[in-house]
Amino acid sequence: MRQVRGSLPVYLQLTETLVRDIAAGRLVDGEKLRPERDMAVDMGTSIGTLRKALAELQVRGLLERIQGSGNYIRAASDPKSLYAMFRLELIAGGGLPTAEVLDVGRFDKPDEIAGLGPSRAGHRIRRLRRLSGQVAAVEEIWLDASFTPSITAEDLSESLYLFYRTRLGLFIEKAEDQIGLRTVPAWKPEGFEPAAGSPICHILRKSWTAEGVIAEVSHTWYDHRVAHYVSRIR
Repeated sequence: MRQVRGSLPVYLQLTETLVRDIAAGRLVDGEKLRPERDMAVDMGTSIGTLRKALAELQVRGLLERIQGSGNYIRAASDPKSLYAMFRLELIAGGGLPTAEVLDVGRFDKPDEIAGLGPSRAGHRIRRLRRLSGQVAAVEEIWLDASFTPSITAEDLSESLYLFYRTRLGLFIEKAEDQIGLRTVPAWKPEGFEPAAGSPICHILRKSWTAEGVIAEVSHTWYDHRVAHYVSRIR
């Protein structure tokens, strides 16, 4: 598993992949994992990096390591994940989300969201999203300009919420998703197969701080042939 600029450390990428497999039910409570050497080969990493990922799972209470026996999944009702609010999964379930930034800039918010958040301006972030390497969606995120004067593509990590917390001190406490049908935007990159202007599944998300301020509004257009939207109720 190759490290790319701005991405999570490889061991955390592995951890998040396993967490999403647990959330999707692909790994079930009490299941014994394959030998570490075999897992490392399958996941394209070293045994040392895999063991670091498994140790992180253990810290989160999602893995029990029994000396002389092996590693066993301990599923939780709400597995802690950097992508807990990212609701797209591969059709088969799970999939590690990654993001390719297409462009970042500061603009006046479009009329549709002009009244959402303290500022009339926003930082517009457009990204191509993959799940375990498969192109699944395009996004347009508007972060209210009141939270930072500027953002560059180099600032961003795979998880925007992680960037918000660690770089801006901004904590997203709740979000509302509205699922519907729109058309593929004209700016979509070549790697996203659905044609511009064609009907597509769409998510409009509004995100709030603990103080009740709308900090972010985002659009996600996703390819239903690759991914589906999943919301689990425990």
